Amino acid sequence: MPNHFRRFEVGPDPYGRIWRVQFLWLQNGISIRHTDTVDVKFRVSAGGEWQEKVIALRHPDLLAVSRALARPLTDPWCLKLAALHLRHMIETGEDVEKTVVTLTLSDLRKRSETLERGREAA
Repeated sequence: MPNHFRRFEVGPDPYGRIWRVQFLWLQNGISIRHTDTVDVKFRVSAGGEWQEKVIALRHPDLLAVSRALARPLTDPWCLKLAALHLRHMIETGEDVEKTVVTLTLSDLRKRSETLERGREAA
């Protein structure tokens, strides 16, 4: 798990590359895409190649998971969930061709479990 979620390296991807990840912004998807999401945008680069990725976290799912964990729904928590999912995408190649990826409730639960395990270990 990255120690710093705003700027970190991840990999290798299925092709052996290490990617540099930089957090760009977090905002409500309703303001830019008319969706009930929290959108988290990253810039990823490896060698001379770079891409932008938006990880969309569905607001109803965020509320459900935060309630189940008795955890407040905060911007830093959303950033961490999105960064962990982006890491998963890069390392597995899953959905890596997409610019915008909306997490399923199952994916959101998996990323939150990873965060909770990291908090317990700290």
